Amino acid sequence: MVIVFTAKLRPAWVDSQPCSSIHYGIFMSVVESQEPTVLTLTDNAAAKIKSLVAEEGNDKLKLRVFVTGGGCSGFQYGFSFDEEVNDDDTVISNKGAGLMIDPLSYQYLVGARVDYLEGLEGARFVVNNPMAATTCGCGASFSV
Repeated sequence: MVIVFTAKLRPAWVDSQPCSSIHYGIFMSVVESQEPTVLTLTDNAAAKIKSLVAEEGNDKLKLRVFVTGGGCSGFQYGFSFDEEVNDDDTVISNKGAGLMIDPLSYQYLVGARVDYLEGLEGARFVVNNPMAATTCGCGASFSV
């Protein structure tokens, strides 16, 4: 955890004398911050990624999650398989499966959880994003 102290010089009071003078005081505030939680790849998602990579027969493939403009809420999630890891990509691994995030998308996905669900709506990768202020009904788009 990082603790940051900030100090500001502000007028503390003003005399009401004809030759008014301003007295200054130092006001301190404390801001706490902590390292952000990196994106989480669940065991279900890792198992599905591994099975899809095995079907393709290419061990270099990783799932890329990205954010683009669009959808009902302003931004939408996208998924694709990619074997090329860029220098500025963040790579998350779980049980031998890899997930890549580009730096532009990463800022919208800090603390998110990527999972794989099978249910009445079908089978799909989903993002549980704590930074999303609103989401659409299907969960594919969000706003911050």
